[in-house]
Amino acid sequence: MKKIERLLIKLIIVQFIFLLVTQFFFHQLDLLPEVKELAKYEGVNENTFTDILQTIKEK
Repeated sequence: MKKIERLLIKLIIVQFIFLLVTQFFFHQLDLLPEVKELAKYEGVNENTFTDILQTIKEK
């Protein structure tokens, strides 16, 4: 069981490193500018939480 746990921990660490590397390439180096445009279109980069709260308070 300990072998499986060690293997899973190693896989999680490798997956996390790959996630960080791909995020860096996509967002910092503009490897695929289409991805950045999609994020802007979907509103992921903007902080819209305060706008929603202001709308609720106005009602």
